[in-house]
Parts: sequence; C-alpha cells; structure tokens
Amino acid sequence: MTVRLAILTVVRNDLAGLIATHGSLREQTSQRFDWIVVDGASTDGTAEWLAEHARETAWCRSAPDGGIYDAMNIALEAALEGTAASHLLFLNAGDRLAGPFVLDHLERLAGCERDADLIYGHAHERMPDGRVMVKRARSHRWAALGMFTHHQAMLYRRGAVADLRFDSRFAVAADYAFTLGVLSRGGRAVLSPCCLCEFAPNGRSQRQPDLGRREQCTIRSELLGYGILGNATLFGLQCLTLTIRRHVPRLYEKFRFRPSDTSCLL
Repeated sequence: MTVRLAILTVVRNDLAGLIATHGSLREQTSQRFDWIVVDGASTDGTAEWLAEHARETAWCRSAPDGGIYDAMNIALEAALEGTAASHLLFLNAGDRLAGPFVLDHLERLAGCERDADLIYGHAHERMPDGRVMVKRARSHRWAALGMFTHHQAMLYRRGAVADLRFDSRFAVAADYAFTLGVLSRGGRAVLSPCCLCEFAPNGRSQRQPDLGRREQCTIRSELLGYGILGNATLFGLQCLTLTIRRHVPRLYEKFRFRPSDTSCLL
C-alpha cells in the first residue's frame, strides 16, 4: 500500500483561519497530499480566495450545507471518491499542524503501521497568556471518558471510515461518535509520541461544553452500552474537570499540560 494523505478542511466565514491552515500546509516538508476544502457559502471572501487557489486543492466547493458535520461528510465523500488517499486527516479552518515535519512523520508512521485504523498524537494548545503548551493525548482505551485527543490530531485509515459518516444529530460531539465507530470494530489504534496539531481555541466544543457532554452520554449509551449510572458518573467527572479548568486553571494545567516540545519531529 502506498501511503498518501488527504487533508480535509471545512470553513464558513473564516478567511483568516483558512489562510492560516493553508500556510501550515504549504510549509510542510512533504507536499504529497490532497487538500479537500468545503466552504459553506461564505460571504467574507473565502469563496473568491478558493477560486484563486484552485490549483492547490484536489477538490473544493463553495455552497450551502447543513452545518459543520454535514460539510465534513461532504469532504469525506469527496476524498473517498476523488482521490487515491490511503489516510485522512481533518484540519478545519484555523487549525494548524504542529510543525513543518508533521505530514512527513505521519507518512512514515502510517507506512510502518499499515494495519492501524487510527493513528493519533498529542496537541499544542495556546494558553490565555499566550504560552503554547502540549496537551498530551490519553490512551484510546479510555475513550469512554470522551475524546482522548483533539480530532485534528487523528489520522484515519481510508478503509476504516469508508462506510462511516458524521451523525448530524449531534451538534458538538459527532466527531466523538465517528471515532468510537472506528474503535468499536476492534481495529488497531497507534499513539504517536509527537504533537500533531495546534488546536485553534474557542471552537464549538469549548463554547458549548454542556451540550457536548450531554451528547457524549447519548453516544456512550448507543455505541458502548452505558446505562444511566455509568453515564452519570462520567458526566460528573467531566463537570468537575471543567470546573477545575475554569476556576483553578493553574492546577488543571499542572496535570494536563506539558511544556512545548517538537523534538520528536526533527
């Protein structure tokens, strides 16, 4: 199997974020990837920018859609139907890769771990004071607790997601359901020792954490068979974690973050 990546980006009225994501892709030492862009009928110049850069995308469109997860489904179908990519990475407008060697690293790792359905890694996250810290991924074996790393730090094998789609019932946690759908089939998941993405703050999951936790309860019930007691316990733990992050941020940072380090990509 020849490893080739597809980078799937969705955007709506965030031209500055799209340009930042584009810049991150252009600085990669490996340019062996297909860039798929789905724009939800932006009115801020995004469509015009995409038209000017059409040669840099394998496929793009600017048209109304049903929201972020509908757009991600459109991007997924475009990648499956229109590219020969073996692996897929969702990198939305505003998100960046953690350094110029990330795609090169993922190509090599995917080539070594050919039967892995999911490759995931750590993430950079910007603190309110401007510092960039490492948010380490949890093991995928603890997926019942919620997303174990940022979605932008997950590389999916094409065959593992060919018949999966994002569930539009969920406004915040459809990426969690999608990832559990991959893991529930028993495929291998491999943790990279490296940071793979720089997460753009103030995304929907951060703006609507309560909705996200409620959706995760539904997803755990449907995909993992969790009952009321199990869901209530995990919901309480998530609420406690969010309370600590909001009100005692230094304590949360001590246990959840590490100083930035990209040495494994050099």
